[in-house]
Formats: sequence, structure tokens, C-alpha cells
Amino acid sequence: MGALFNIVEHNLHEVHVDAARMLFHIPTSSLFASDELTSEMIDSLRKESCSAEELHARFSDRFPHDDVVQTIRDLIALEVISDGSPLTPDIANKRVDRTAINTVVLNVNTGCNLSCTYCYKEDLDIPSAGKKMSQETAVASVEMLLKESPDEKNYTVVFFGGEPLSNRPLIEYVVDYCEKRFASLGKRIEFVMTTNATLLTENIIDYLNAHNFGLSVSIDGPKTVHDRNRITVGGQGTYDVVRRKAEMLLSRYTSRPVGARVTLTKGITDVETIWNHLFNELGFAEVGFAPVTSGDISSFNLEPEEVEAVFNNMKLLGRHYLAEALEHRNIGFSNLHQLITDIHEGHKKSLPCGAGLKMLAVDHEGELNLCHRFTGSTLPTFGNVHEGVKQVELNDFLSQRLDRSNTGCETCRIRNLCSGGCYHESYARYGDPTHPTYHYCDLMRDWVDFGIEVYSRIMAENPDFITTYITPRKETNYETLKSN
Repeated sequence: MGALFNIVEHNLHEVHVDAARMLFHIPTSSLFASDELTSEMIDSLRKESCSAEELHARFSDRFPHDDVVQTIRDLIALEVISDGSPLTPDIANKRVDRTAINTVVLNVNTGCNLSCTYCYKEDLDIPSAGKKMSQETAVASVEMLLKESPDEKNYTVVFFGGEPLSNRPLIEYVVDYCEKRFASLGKRIEFVMTTNATLLTENIIDYLNAHNFGLSVSIDGPKTVHDRNRITVGGQGTYDVVRRKAEMLLSRYTSRPVGARVTLTKGITDVETIWNHLFNELGFAEVGFAPVTSGDISSFNLEPEEVEAVFNNMKLLGRHYLAEALEHRNIGFSNLHQLITDIHEGHKKSLPCGAGLKMLAVDHEGELNLCHRFTGSTLPTFGNVHEGVKQVELNDFLSQRLDRSNTGCETCRIRNLCSGGCYHESYARYGDPTHPTYHYCDLMRDWVDFGIEVYSRIMAENPDFITTYITPRKETNYETLKSN
């Protein structure tokens, strides 16, 4: 008798969509519809290990011999079944040896004209005390990109704050410098900005439009929701001015879709009402939600039952997304839209995001931070724009997170979609940015299962939705906007 085959459970996850069994291949983030033979073979091996010869004998009387042979080969190739031989590791390289930084986030001013109660920025200042980045530091940041990663074809500069438009002269200087510098090298540069919208004017909007900025507006929903936390330094709500400026932006801006970024804090879980206001009433192209569970001010953190309510409400909105998708309409729910993109394209992430790997954030002093969320924090920086990236320290940090040994991530079914979760979330929650975000695990696994179901139904009933709305999404750089 030959070697006995067993199911490799940590490489396989099944989601039932009506009568269909969808097989999510965890190592490659690929999704397959299981046929009758494959399903029965998996069920059989779950009950009892057996050899290839025994598998043939069990199924050849009801299925064509060649189909049985090919199914066994396919399952072995996918490492869904194994004879005990060593398996291919999810991550071939256990260490990051070199990064290719193609995105730099410029923290152009620590000052902000708002005083949002939940703000995570540890270096935030009132407008009069704001520390503005100098032209010298900004130019050195751009040159660092080219020096560290000279072979990249596309580069991105993200303007961040505080409120970045409070240092408009620097933004315009950097844009002018970059457009000339990168054009001379035959390389592409794009600009991205997250703004609270309060400083927008027609002139500024037209300028951003002329330079094809990717824009995201921080707005938390209707007036009663937005004004709870997004207030001025003097304590006044900002909804009225933000709405007025956002409507002006959306009526004039033609270069790219404009997204809304919503922060969900304690007591705010009604995702669908907020989405409806921002998408249908104001006209944002996409609406993304960021639940706060580990902020510095605990009174703003969602309680565990509220986090669960947020995910449940996101699934309710997801049902609406599905119904509209089947009618070939996109409702701009970016959390689900991104998940479906990941599933469709078979994204396999060894690390949770591009922080440190493709992107670094520069504070006003020129220090290189893991991402924009860490400027002003106690996490050691990874060099500065004048002396360059501390590659050894950065690679050591990334390699530590890359190592899933002795963590719940090692066999988790969403390990290649989540990759342990946000560095800053881990830092705020556990004091260690390499620590997996365990408090989200069950909810995230359920959310991915829901995404698999939605994606499966769309592919079965209206696959043209994917071609129309998912495939072109890369061109709008929503992934960069989403991370800000």
C-alpha cells in the first residue's frame, strides 16, 4: 500500500453559498467552486486517511477514471491533501532583505485647525504652534525616494498633517519640483492628500484638479454624528462648513473619484445611515469606515459589543452592496469593495500593508517613520531623509512581523489577507507593533467569509460587475487613500 493521504486543514477553508461549496485556497488566496467529486473526496479524507489506490477504488465506480486521477493530482498540487511530505511554506523568504520605497508621506504641518477628540496623532498641535516642514526637508524626502529605489517606474507623494492645506505653499512647491524632477527621469509621479476639507476654496480645488490629486475627505456622517467629535479648537462642530466645502469639491473635481473616510467611535455603529448620507446625499464616490478600538483616549474606543455591531452592520450594508452589484450598480462601500478586490486578484500578503516595505512617513524634522500614524510616537524612527533609511533596523523590524511562528497567524485561514493586522493598532493595543491584532480575529474571519460569499454570488450572477468596477479600481489609487 502507498503513502496515506490526509487533508491539510490549514491550507483549506470552505464557505457554503446556497448549495455550492466554495473552496478558499489559503496559501494563494484563490477561490474555487468545488465539484461533486472534489467535495466527496475531501469529505472522505476528513473521515479517514487512505492511499491513492484506495481513493481510486472509492470513486472510480461513480466517476470517470481520468477525472479521479486528475482531481487527486490537483489536490496534491494545491497541497490540500498530503502524504506527510514537507509542505511549501506560505512565505518563501523568512527575512526581508531589502525594501523598495516608492511612496513617501510628508507630514507637512503638525498644526491642525480642528481638534477632533479621537485624533491618534501624537504630534498634533494647535494652528499657532504647528511645526511646518521646510522646503529643504521635502526635497530631501523626494530625493531619498530616488536614491533608495532608483529602479521604480511609479512614485507617490502623500501630503498629510495636521491639516495639510494649512501648509499650501509647501505643497505647491513640492508638486512643481516633483513634476519637473520625475519628468526629467522619464518616471511617473502622483500626488495624494487626505484633508478635513475646511480650507478648500475654488482656487485650491482647481489647482488640485489640474495636478490630478487623489483625494480623501475626513467626514464622519450626518451633522449629529460628525459634530460629536470633529470640532474646532474652540469646541464648535464643523459639519456645516465641511459639507459646504465637500459639495463644492464634488461639483468641481473631475480628475479622479473622491472618497470619504469615516471614523467610528464609541456609540457610533450605524454604518448604513452614515454611508447613505455620504454616498447618496453628498455624492462621494466611495465611503470607508475605520473603527476605533485602541485609541489613546479609551473613552472613545468602541466597546467589544459595539465592534461586533459595527461588523454586523457592515454586513447589512454588504447585502445592499450585493443586491446593487447584481443589478450592475456600485454603491461605493470601500471596505467590501477592497475585500472583493483582494479575493478576485488573489492577493497574498506576507505583511499587513506597505508601511516600511513600500512606504515611509517623514515628520517635520525629516525623521523616517513606519507610517503617518507613528509620527510623534515613541517607536524608534528608521533613519532620516538626509542620511537615508536604516535598512538593517527596518529589515529587522519587518522580518520580526514576517515570522508567524508561535502566533495564531501561523495556521489562521485569513493569514494571507490579514497578515496580523495594522501595525499601529497593535502598537496602541499591545505596545508592540509586531503583535497580531488578536482582538479582531474572529470578526475578521467572519468578514472574509462574508466577502467570499458576496464575491461568489457576483461571479455567478453578474461577473461583468467585476470587469466594470473592480478591475479598473487600481488606476484610482484607492489602496493608498485607504491607508491614510
